[in-house]
Amino acid sequence: MVNKRIILFGLIIVLGLTVLQMGKNFIDKRLATEDDEIEMIQSDREIINIVEEDGMRKTVMYFRNSDGYLVPIMRKIPWEEGIARVTLNNMVDSPELREALRGTGLSPVIPIGTEIVGITIDDETALCKVDFSEDVLNNQTEKDEENFIKGVVYTLTEFPAIEKVQILVGGKVLPSMTFGGDIEGPIARENINLLGNLSDGSSKVVVYYKAMDVEEYEYFIPVTIPTLAPVANIYSALDLLFEGPPMDMGLLSDIPRDIMLHGVEVKDGTAYVDISYDNYIEPSDDIIFSNLAKNIGLTLSQFKEIESVELLIDGEIINSAIPVFANEY
Repeated sequence: MVNKRIILFGLIIVLGLTVLQMGKNFIDKRLATEDDEIEMIQSDREIINIVEEDGMRKTVMYFRNSDGYLVPIMRKIPWEEGIARVTLNNMVDSPELREALRGTGLSPVIPIGTEIVGITIDDETALCKVDFSEDVLNNQTEKDEENFIKGVVYTLTEFPAIEKVQILVGGKVLPSMTFGGDIEGPIARENINLLGNLSDGSSKVVVYYKAMDVEEYEYFIPVTIPTLAPVANIYSALDLLFEGPPMDMGLLSDIPRDIMLHGVEVKDGTAYVDISYDNYIEPSDDIIFSNLAKNIGLTLSQFKEIESVELLIDGEIINSAIPVFANEY
């Protein structure tokens, strides 16, 4: 009888320890899952302040126009956990997306049928790894493929927590895509809408010009231009902006020909841009000065030391702004 009691007591102890271990494993697994989910949406915590009261989030995405330029567009999409994945899903070509873009003249850059298999963001390295299905290899031309790579990278790096993007296909790192687009390593923002050859300059700047296609849709478009300046600077950027875009590139300028750049000075994070006229235009002409300020503000926004812009006419302040979004839809 005693032996039976000892055996029964031992079984109870073993059963109890087993239950405790199972409970611990369950808790550990649940916590690990929660950690993984947090890691997947690191950028969400950085950007939640721009979610509006109606639950919509202002999100910048990149599409292409009829001339093949990448165009940044701010669109409002429903706020959901894992907003980076949601954003990419809103860029995949589909009849529904093309209908939504019908009034803009723009086209998607992610091939039809593509699925976002997975996406992770490393909080320490700011590297986002995004895994696409093999449909992503179905770009029709080399330019389409380039726009896909840059469109994804520029869209994801709009999130403050992401600095570089690693593109995977079917869970694998490929050396290149169908037309040779290099996706072997992490990719940062650079050379959007490149005009000319980088070897022709010592540095490069981004200038915002205007594009108008055959349907007369207008957009502010960032283009990368090589310069002879040893280091990219606000002076070379503004000189190119006021010169106007190269001929036969499908680009325009909102800066009237009789407006000249008189000078620029940077003080305490503010760029004071002084302009002058051959034929004076009234400062009350809101459209001209609004577009002028937007051209200048967007172009100077690439320089981290500049926090604000003051626009002056012959030394008199008339406007100040760095636009938040180049284009809104």
